[in-house]
Parts: sequence; structure tokens; C-alpha cells
Amino acid sequence: MNKPLRRIAIFCGLLVLALLIRDNWLQYVKADSLREDPDNRRVLIARYATPRGDIIVDGKSITGHAETTSGDFKYKRTYKDGAMWAPVTGFVSQSYGATQLESIEDGILTGNDDRLFFRNTLDMLTGKPKEGGNVVTTLNAAAQKAAYNGLKKQGGKGAVAAIEPSTGKILALASYPSYDPSTIAGGSDSDAEAWKKLDKKNNPDDPSLNRALREVYPPGSTFKVVTAAAALQNGLYTSADEKTKSPLPWTMPGTTTPLKNEGNIPCENATLRTALQYSCNTVFGKVGSDLGNEKMLDEAKKFGFTEEQFTPVRSSAPVFSDDMAPSEVALSSIGQFNTAATPLQMAMVASAVANNGTLMKPYMVDSLQAPNLDTLEKTEPEKMSEPLSAENAQILQSMMETVVQKGTGTTAQIDGVTVGGKTGTAQHGENNSKNPYAWFISYAKVGDSAPVAVAVVVQDDNAVRENISGSGLAAPIAKSVMEAVIDSKK
Repeated sequence: MNKPLRRIAIFCGLLVLALLIRDNWLQYVKADSLREDPDNRRVLIARYATPRGDIIVDGKSITGHAETTSGDFKYKRTYKDGAMWAPVTGFVSQSYGATQLESIEDGILTGNDDRLFFRNTLDMLTGKPKEGGNVVTTLNAAAQKAAYNGLKKQGGKGAVAAIEPSTGKILALASYPSYDPSTIAGGSDSDAEAWKKLDKKNNPDDPSLNRALREVYPPGSTFKVVTAAAALQNGLYTSADEKTKSPLPWTMPGTTTPLKNEGNIPCENATLRTALQYSCNTVFGKVGSDLGNEKMLDEAKKFGFTEEQFTPVRSSAPVFSDDMAPSEVALSSIGQFNTAATPLQMAMVASAVANNGTLMKPYMVDSLQAPNLDTLEKTEPEKMSEPLSAENAQILQSMMETVVQKGTGTTAQIDGVTVGGKTGTAQHGENNSKNPYAWFISYAKVGDSAPVAVAVVVQDDNAVRENISGSGLAAPIAKSVMEAVIDSKK
């Protein structure tokens, strides 16, 4: 070969080599970044080219799909009772991305998960269209409906979380006000208008906020269940009926400020049972102060405080501070000052007590299914912690059951069912200037089994302040959720 031809051959070889390097760079090194590039419309077109898998509750889909009439996206997501289920599903939108289960389990739902690779390859060879898999939840449809309808009937804002104590399965997760994810699933002008209405700047009610998982509230007197647990676990008191050393009035340490009770109630040296029955601030404030910050924080952490939960949707971390003065510990021990919790967290508190002291990790995805309904992954119940010994849990159960039998929680009574609970009315706003939050946490026992634990919080800015109470606003909702779970198991 003469010299000019050799040079041309070498040059052509270098061009081919450069092409191969460039091709491999794009296909392997840059593949992920190109696929995730928001300007890569081909990925979005492919994503909406086939029907999406479904989210399942009680064996039935709460999601669906519809063909679009315009644009280059063939399918869009639809939702059944979308506003009721939005705190569970989140949304998937042609214009605004995805949230919650729709986002976390996107690979399964679109059929792009690596576990479906072999099946997708076979389908491609046989010409069968790609299909998405399903997400099977732990939710109970009757309980969710009772929770959502109860909040809607009550009005205002609020949330409900319900858990199966023995497993940690989330049975209900409701938030109000809510929104229908179907209204923002497409890319039309009407979807854009619906999206604007979800913006907190345009809608102060913030309907897209998942209040059951993401909002932290002062738990008020419902936190006294945690304080009672700390008293029992640390041996400050050893029974429900031992008199406490609780003078009346009681001035918080390091201050000249007496801690007040609500009304004329029998709190002086009251037993833990009586103190929980009447919700004595002085008793539980002094318990927290006597135990000290370190022991109170340790017990709160065992119930899940200070840590986010992943259900798999992330739940905000509840708050109980360290390095507090004794008076601040006293206030925090009655659910005020620097104590805050999500409804899920307070359902976990009730759940641990009902489950004889064992707290199970909360979860809402039971299994992931391939398009042919084969199980790809199954969630197994997992012990999270043990905030109470079985003996102390049973003592606390008897105290919470007294609250419902003849204390502040009588509106949660269910015929033929043992119900334990605790009401709470939590201060809200600077110097308690706004209407308080109404709380109720509870569990129901049928025989030796406790099928459900519930937490409800209601914020009604328009209610008459004197009419706001956990018993009046929140307990009836909890009762309806517990009844729904019990009836569904018959």
C-alpha cells in the first residue's frame, strides 16, 4: 500500500474508532443522565406510550389510565376517589412529574424496573406491548373512607392515620382538605389551572399537603401517654393506682409560674390512672420534670420521635428536644413547648401500647407485582423498638381504657369492643392566640386482639373556641375508623 492510501486508511480507522468511543460514551457513560434529562422528550413519550400499572387496595385498583386526544403522550393517569386516596397515591402528571407511591414505585408501575428486564425482553421478541406492574397496598378501603368522610364532615383541616398494631400495616392515611390527582395528570390548560390552585400562594388551605405524614403538630395531652410510659419504665411509679407526689398548685422548677389544669379536676396527688382520665397537666408536667430531659427524650425516641419514617413515603421527623430546662421539660411532657408530632407518629404511640409494648415499623406497601401478578417483592413485618415492657404496656392499656370508659374519651366507646384512648387539645399560635388543635389517639381490642390503632387531629379555625376538644371533634372520627376495621374483619 502506497503512503497516501495508508494515511487515508489510518485516518478512516481513527474516525471509526472515534465514532465507536462516542457511541459507547453516549450509550453507557451518559445513558442515565440523558435518560433523566428533563429536556429529553423521548423518555417522556416512551413513559406515557403504554398503560401504567395500578395501585391496589383490597384487591381493587384505585388508579387507571385513559387515552389522550391530543399531543404526543398516548396515555394519562386516572384516579378513583382521587381526593380520598391522594395522601397514599400522590400523583403522576405529564407536566408536573410524580410524588409519593407514584414516584417511589415508578419503575414497577411503568414496567421499567430491572426485575422486569427478562419479561420485557421476551415481550419485545414476541411483539407483545410492555406493561406496568402493580403496587399492592396495606390500606383498608372501609377505614380510609371512614377517615376521609369524617374529616370532610367535620370541615376545617385535619388528618387521620390508622395502623394494625401487630404488623405495622398502615390501614388508613387521610388528609383534608385534599385534591383529585386526575385534574393535573394531563398536559392541558385545565390541568395547568388545577395546578395553580394547588399552590399554597393561591390556596392557603394547601390541599396538596399530606397532613398525615408531613405536618407536625403539638400533640397536646395525647403525649401524656408517652410521659406515663416513661414514668412506668423508669420506675418513678410502678402501678396505675399508686398516688403520685403532685401538689396543687405546682410551680414549675426555676420559675414562679404554676402549671394550670383545665377546670376543677381532682389532680392533687392523683394516681396515674386518674391523672390520665382527667388529663391533669400538673401530674404529667411534674412527672416529666422529675424524670428529666434525658429520660424523657430516651422514651420518646423509643416511640419513634426525632426520626423520619419511610412507609415508603417519607414522614416528617417528630420533635422532642434535648438540653431543655426543667420547666421546659414539664411543658414538653404535656405535649406543648417544643414537642411536635405527625398523626402517623401518634398512631404509632397508640399502636405500641396496644401491641403489649412492641412497636412495629409502619408500612403501606404489602407487595410489588409483575404484570402477570407474580409477586416480585413482599414486605415482611419488622419490629422497630420496644418502648414498654409487656407488664407496663398492660398497665397503660388499663389507664387508656379508663379514659374511654369514664374519662374525657367516652365519645369513642364501641358496644362490645374494648377501646383505649387519650384526648388532647393543643395550643396553637403565639400566646395560644389561634384555635387549638383537637386530638384523639386510640386503639380497639376484640378479645385478645387489637386490630387497629388510630390518631386523629382536627384544626377548625372557624369553630367556637369553647367547643373545641379532642372528645368532641376527633374522637368520633377515630371511632368510625375503628368500627370500619372491625366490621371489615367479620
